[in-house]
Amino acid sequence: MGEIEDAIERADREAFTREPPKTLKGQIGYLLKQMGSAKAVARELGVTADSVNRYRRGARKHARADVAAKIDDAVRTRWQPQVRKRRQRQAATTGGITVETRARFGYTAPIGTTDDGRFRRLTVHLPATYAQRLFDARNAGASEGEMRGIVAEGLKDVYFQDGGSRATGLSDVQINDIDYLDLDF
Repeated sequence: MGEIEDAIERADREAFTREPPKTLKGQIGYLLKQMGSAKAVARELGVTADSVNRYRRGARKHARADVAAKIDDAVRTRWQPQVRKRRQRQAATTGGITVETRARFGYTAPIGTTDDGRFRRLTVHLPATYAQRLFDARNAGASEGEMRGIVAEGLKDVYFQDGGSRATGLSDVQINDIDYLDLDF
């Protein structure tokens, strides 16, 4: 996963109205309800169905670190899908997304102006159209570069060009060397 994908996942997790199960037994119970069988859960986690049943019964109180991480990821990706969908739908139709980042921005500018890339720390609210494009691209399996391009275009329009009132000759903004990137919607 890249920076944009990770930021979307973090924003999704912040939307939880209830915390997911924390105990191993609770997490396995939730996965069994979601996936239907111990065999399906085992296939997802890369363990045997017997191990899944031991976790469910409480015969094993702790999983190996790598398996525990897989269990936690599997639970979090399935937890409260309706809450996630509602927040994404709201961001894509009316709310938009807020991008907070520290990255090097490069761009193409008219002759006589500077186009040297430099690190900037930005917090910019992008309109709903960019949120919709970002979610559509993610759902279509777009690459990290394509998603960066959508965010960069939104930052160009909103931050650099201020909706068309300045820097009208600016084109092709690029996000490079991301120090951190966070999204909120």
